[in-house]
Amino acid sequence: MPDQDDESHSRLEATYKAREVEGILDLYFYRPLGFQLAESFQKFKVKPVTVTWLAGLFGVIAGHLYFYRSLRVNIVGMALHVCSNALDNADGQLARLTHRETREGRIIDSIADHLVFFSVYLNLTLRYFLEGASPAIFLLALAAGISHALQGAAADYYRSTYLYFSITPAAPILDSSSLLESDYRVLNWRREPWRKLLLALYLNFTRQQEILARYLKKLRELIGQLFQGEIPHWLRTRYRNLASPTLKWWGLLMTNTRMLVLFALLLIGQPIYYFWFELIPLNLLLIYLLTRQEHMAESLLEVAERWRNST
Repeated sequence: MPDQDDESHSRLEATYKAREVEGILDLYFYRPLGFQLAESFQKFKVKPVTVTWLAGLFGVIAGHLYFYRSLRVNIVGMALHVCSNALDNADGQLARLTHRETREGRIIDSIADHLVFFSVYLNLTLRYFLEGASPAIFLLALAAGISHALQGAAADYYRSTYLYFSITPAAPILDSSSLLESDYRVLNWRREPWRKLLLALYLNFTRQQEILARYLKKLRELIGQLFQGEIPHWLRTRYRNLASPTLKWWGLLMTNTRMLVLFALLLIGQPIYYFWFELIPLNLLLIYLLTRQEHMAESLLEVAERWRNST
């Protein structure tokens, strides 16, 4: 029995991106639940992309249920939202279990996530507008939605970079706008319209990330040129020591925080404050983290440049 438990735990750990980038709620709820779902999907030969779209469907329906003033209906929406997030975890875990991780899968996962929160923003906006709120509610929701997109893009960029620099031996491949653009040009709209559309969306997303993190982009490019993915131990250790203290703060810009705040505001009947939560505290946190991480990347750039000049 202990051997079986150890094996099961080992399989669960293998579906994490890395324990240090997982939030507490992920580690103790979503990842174990997602793993059970992933194992079930694996038995029935369900593809990860199917799970992704199912997660998106649950989330879009949840967003619509937030339109109604009924607390009971809102609670059903919250339950569906939790199911959506569990499935969103399960699709990645299923991909890692079955060794079917692909760039296309990551893009579709991002699209599904955006559709879920688009539904949330749209339905909350209509909820207030149809009850007599000023048309300015649309501007408020738009500003909050743009903030959400930028916060998520930055958090994803720094998390993927942390995995690349700090985790061995299987560091992920880092996509850059230049690499994606060359791949995009190869595809033909007539022959492969779906793949080209997906890559166009991903290319735009990556460009946004690189604009937000100029020095980190330069650091990624320089390290790639110098070490060709074989990052030396001293650099991994230095990056981990500098970046790990902010991981928990970057985690606040991810989905779990938004869901918890949204649920609390729905329970007290004031979800409009969710827009202000995006605009003020989360944007202030984003500015702080970007400033701190860019200073870190700039200092590491200087270290890498000195190393290159000394060899």
